[in-house]
Amino acid sequence: MRIFVFTLLVFLTPVLAGAQPVPDLGPEVEPPSAEDFNPLPEVLPDAGGQVVVEEADPEDEQSRLDELFEDLAGADEPSAAERTAREIQMIWMQSGSDTVDILMSRAGKAIQGEDHALALDLLDVVVVLKPSYAEGWNRRATVHYMREEFGKSLVDIERTLALEPRHWGALSGLAIIQRRLGFDTEALRTFKRALEVNPGLENAVEAIEDLEKKAEGAPA
Repeated sequence: MRIFVFTLLVFLTPVLAGAQPVPDLGPEVEPPSAEDFNPLPEVLPDAGGQVVVEEADPEDEQSRLDELFEDLAGADEPSAAERTAREIQMIWMQSGSDTVDILMSRAGKAIQGEDHALALDLLDVVVVLKPSYAEGWNRRATVHYMREEFGKSLVDIERTLALEPRHWGALSGLAIIQRRLGFDTEALRTFKRALEVNPGLENAVEAIEDLEKKAEGAPA
């Protein structure tokens, strides 16, 4: 993946330098949206509106994540898969730092309010304070994507996946950028990887169907 991200960055260099606009790939490519990255919930529904962060041993947490991903891959019912995916997301949210938690909460509100500049300022601090926190990089990748700063988004996606290769939000984000830039073969492969991790990703299923039809020459 590192080689592909480097290739995309080389492709994007003149774009980021202002030498040429982002290529117009046609109406089938949706504009940037926060929903594309499956942003995490800010609070637990039964937590009285408060963000819940519990300290956990890293080894125990990793073991629990491994179990949950096995359950997610083998879930027979959509409701069970949704519950498991949510539990994984809640573990991803646990930064272990009260300061980072506050910054993430404020960044989330800034994103909802479409104040992307403020969100970036907050997330810049998050990744400095806690560089091992995958969700901080993923959230910043989301904001860069929404600002159509694809090169910066790719860098943060790569960092997210280096820390958590099973992060289906980051995988989906990578695939969306690949598709938007015309790398359909790579996008198809990445969407399939995201679907392997989380079979409940309906957007990935639709994207795979469209890309496979396009590869066969059928109208998407």
